[in-house]
Amino acid sequence: MPPGIHSSAVVETDSIGEGVTIGEFCVVREGAVIGDGVAILPHAIVDSGVEIGAGTEVQPRALLGRRPRAAGAIARDPVFEERLLVGRDCAIGVNAVVYYGVEIGTDTLIGDHASVREGARIGSGCVIGRASVIDREVRIGDRTVIMFTGVVASKSVVGSDVFMAPGVSTTNDNRLGADGWVEERAAGATIEDEAKIGANATLLPGVTIGRGAVVGAGSVVTRDVEAGTTVFGTPARPAPPGR
Repeated sequence: MPPGIHSSAVVETDSIGEGVTIGEFCVVREGAVIGDGVAILPHAIVDSGVEIGAGTEVQPRALLGRRPRAAGAIARDPVFEERLLVGRDCAIGVNAVVYYGVEIGTDTLIGDHASVREGARIGSGCVIGRASVIDREVRIGDRTVIMFTGVVASKSVVGSDVFMAPGVSTTNDNRLGADGWVEERAAGATIEDEAKIGANATLLPGVTIGRGAVVGAGSVVTRDVEAGTTVFGTPARPAPPGR
């Protein structure tokens, strides 16, 4: 076993860079590509088709390359590409699950217990907080921070330099699932560059938060928020002058 790779690890790929460490009981499947200086800590799983950029650290029990599967009440057939790209100098947290079909830019943190679903695109310099969920086909720009337990619903678009405080939720179905999943009706939120969303705010389907706008903590946003404005309340409304 090469230096830095523990004897208990199952390593099937030959595409391993210089200075890589792979800890106890890790699984790295054939077809994975591991860049220079990557650290894969004990019990992590890296499946085939996963590419990890140089200097990235994968924490214990993380799973990179999860295959989505429909079961139970899920009628939609998952569509995904068996490929996952993780940029250089990233940090993937303990028990984080990143599905196939995802692309993550450089120097991005995926927090402990976070989940990133198929088709998501996350930019560089981002933070996806502990236990947050980034759903299918979400787009997130650069340097955006989503604090712990955030939920970004499928088909949402989040710009660059956005800050979302803990517990923020976006939604994409005003019928609350009463009609089953209707792809054409799903409408995630759009959060433009430099917007700030306060703790435990909820954004209803299809709303747009304009560039540099601020949404107060605990607000329920039912309609678009103009760029540069501050709203709060349930339903959220513009702050009075002087507030």
